[in-house]
Amino acid sequence: MSILKTENVVMQFGGVVAVDSLNIEVNEGEIVALIGPNGAGKTTAFNCITGVYIPTSGRVLFEDQNITGKSPDKITKLGIARTFQNIRLFKDLTVMENVLIAKHLHVNYNFLSATLRLPKALYGERQMKNECEELLERLGLTAVKNEISSSLPYGMQRHLEIARALATNPKLLLLDEPAAGMNPHETDELTAFIKTVKDDYHLTVFMIEHHMDLVMEISDRIYVLDFGQTIAKGTPDEIQNNDRVIQAYLGVQEDA
Repeated sequence: MSILKTENVVMQFGGVVAVDSLNIEVNEGEIVALIGPNGAGKTTAFNCITGVYIPTSGRVLFEDQNITGKSPDKITKLGIARTFQNIRLFKDLTVMENVLIAKHLHVNYNFLSATLRLPKALYGERQMKNECEELLERLGLTAVKNEISSSLPYGMQRHLEIARALATNPKLLLLDEPAAGMNPHETDELTAFIKTVKDDYHLTVFMIEHHMDLVMEISDRIYVLDFGQTIAKGTPDEIQNNDRVIQAYLGVQEDA
């Protein structure tokens, strides 16, 4: 069953077409990767899906609902969470505070109740804190929950960013280059972490990634962009043996 679909999405900036007639379908329970050279339009596609940009034309469907043009917070409430290529944690806040902020997306009390410390608000805050404690424990972050997020090792900051995304209770998790800047050991840890998170939280994962070992190991299907256009789609084996992908993305000559 399809959970995410783009229908002929075009994103144009002046005379530059960053995404051209994008048609992507992500099925429930899959891990799907979007790959391509720098400047191919991958992050622009993510921004169209998550409401950062409103597509010039075309539609984005989530669970068959048209979400084109909705604001990022409304899209997140529907069940789409994302991380960013450049880590965007609240650097001066603790691990727990970062996750708690995300959890506030689904509060069921208003500002007045919180200000007056009414029972409904107090109960809601306790419940959120308990849920965050459980989340951090399941993701192996309990030992650092009171640490300032910027003091964590780089790989652990990536884990925290994913934990913060999970705090919004998503159905679909978008990861924008989660292995960027990681060494091989950190990348191996992240690969296992993504698999665990996907299975434990019954998620669908759609990711942008340049690290081909990670992509080929965990992806069910792959889409390849070049100059904003889809040049290939298929299983990891099909993509690895696609001549157009090899030439456009991997930079290998035909006689190699």
